[in-house]
Amino acid sequence: MNKQIQNAAASPSASTLASKVAFVQGGSRGIGAAIVQRLAAEGATVAFTYVTSPDKAQALVSRVEAAGGRALAIQADSADAAALQQAIRLAAETFGRLDILVNNAGVLALGPIDEFKLEDLDRTLAVNVRSVVVATQAAVRYMGEGGRVISIGSTNADRIPFAGGAVYAMSKSALVGLTKGLARDLGARGITVNNVQPGPVDTDMNPANSDFATSLTGLMALPRYGKAEEIASFVAYLAGPEAGYITGANLMIDGGFSA
Repeated sequence: MNKQIQNAAASPSASTLASKVAFVQGGSRGIGAAIVQRLAAEGATVAFTYVTSPDKAQALVSRVEAAGGRALAIQADSADAAALQQAIRLAAETFGRLDILVNNAGVLALGPIDEFKLEDLDRTLAVNVRSVVVATQAAVRYMGEGGRVISIGSTNADRIPFAGGAVYAMSKSALVGLTKGLARDLGARGITVNNVQPGPVDTDMNPANSDFATSLTGLMALPRYGKAEEIASFVAYLAGPEAGYITGANLMIDGGFSA
């Protein structure tokens, strides 16, 4: 497994997540990159994975460092269980602990069910569901009281108002039950588990200026796409001390898409 390690000065001690170590799987772009930057801005040391874009990963590390934070970029495909486990082990051994896990890696494959390819089904389940289980298994071994497991699901777990999204919706629905079960499994250890369910968010995978976006905004209470930074702020809150009594929750941040 190839890896990049970049460290910078420690974050300000007055920050909400000072002294915390976070691991974000799928953190080099879009919502994941916004989460990495927000957690680092709150004082956390953040390790994150990327798959095929080392330049983007390095640029993110540089932005975190320029803002006075500390980051570690690791190349690992979330569909590869061994690579993901090794990435988490590397982060924990490098920084001495793990306090926060954010399961952000995800893939989107759309198509009519009678034409849906089995390889797309397998990839969807491997990244969107299995990697959450694998990462959680690995990360909680390093967590103590106050640990946080946060997954990035989708409002499509509850509402899928267009054809071709059945498999994607299924994969995100799986996180709803997994979150509830993991909250029971880990609650006695003082570890909270929550699932953030974004609606349409402006990213390179789903830009706000597309025809598809126009069709979706008409279904929303707030007629606009969300910003990656808005999702990141919600994740940072759940990772912080004020959210210590929230667990087993599947929380919408979707501009009223599901209303």
